[in-house]
Amino acid sequence: MATLGRRLPRPALALLLLLLAACGFLVLPSLLGAADGGQRLDLRELLALSVAAAEAGGRRVRAVHEAGPDLQQRTKGQTQEGAEELLTAGDLQSHRCMASLWASTFPGIRVISEEHDEAALDLSEPWDGKIPLEIQEMVPSGQTVSMESVTVWIDPLDATQEYTEGLLSYVTTMVCVAVDGKPVIGVIHKPFTGFTAWALVGHGANVSARESYDERSPRLIVSRSHAGTVRTFSQKAFGTNVNIIPAGGAGYKVLSLLNLNKAEQPDQADAYLHITFIKKWDICAGNAVLSALGGHMTTLDGKDIDYLDSPGNKEGLIASVGLDHQELVKKVNGLEEQRLTFPAHMRRYCDAL
Repeated sequence: MATLGRRLPRPALALLLLLLAACGFLVLPSLLGAADGGQRLDLRELLALSVAAAEAGGRRVRAVHEAGPDLQQRTKGQTQEGAEELLTAGDLQSHRCMASLWASTFPGIRVISEEHDEAALDLSEPWDGKIPLEIQEMVPSGQTVSMESVTVWIDPLDATQEYTEGLLSYVTTMVCVAVDGKPVIGVIHKPFTGFTAWALVGHGANVSARESYDERSPRLIVSRSHAGTVRTFSQKAFGTNVNIIPAGGAGYKVLSLLNLNKAEQPDQADAYLHITFIKKWDICAGNAVLSALGGHMTTLDGKDIDYLDSPGNKEGLIASVGLDHQELVKKVNGLEEQRLTFPAHMRRYCDAL
């Protein structure tokens, strides 16, 4: 976990803004608010910057892949179940790009990224301040939050394993803005199609839920790494007719719940189920998108997931939109106890942190 950037003293920040303005540089209204002590950030700006950061990181991810077969792949560690956690040049370049954009635009804002890098951030190119037209049309300006209440979660490359295997449809870059621990802005970008899903809770989204979902025999999208284990427990919860869709990447799984065409999203599911430990940068953006559409992402026992600081969620998750989420929780809640019957290495994984 890394916190990026330092908050400048007010006089120094005010002087910096005056110098930038004198030189013809863009001065964001939200930064002007910070100069007079308000430290207020405009949600529309935060959404537009989130989109810009996810797409900029995605361009780095794609460029590394297209440059040749050598992704400079290495192992950065192991999961609690003993699987290798991979790191590639795509992960690092995307991280540097995304984190630098945030730190140079809003010095002092709290950013938590999946990756950790010793290289200094490039603060020479802040966000250009452009608000996409569709965001201008759907999201009013003037809706602000305090900088102190904001935590930005970024996943520079979701589905790294699949990235190394050439399964590129699973790959996403993601940005989430949490306010007081609640996911408010979510952006999921697919670098290899160029598609970007975004949402701001209470104000709108460029994606929507499907018209219908199957609650009796749902299609559950789950992680490729333990689809067999999930199938066993899902059949106990939903019956033998349950359909299991193995997939990579949490961002991809959330998109499978939405009303997207096959070209953008090959799989369609009714609910997203994860029964082991998962990092919050993997799920925060998807949580915000679903919340904006009236959906839910909770732990297996129905609790909201907090995005203040702790990077891990060890209580599993169930995500849905267009279904009775509480009924889903009733069905899967028993999985928490059933996990005690996992093999020893899986129990260690579930109970990590």
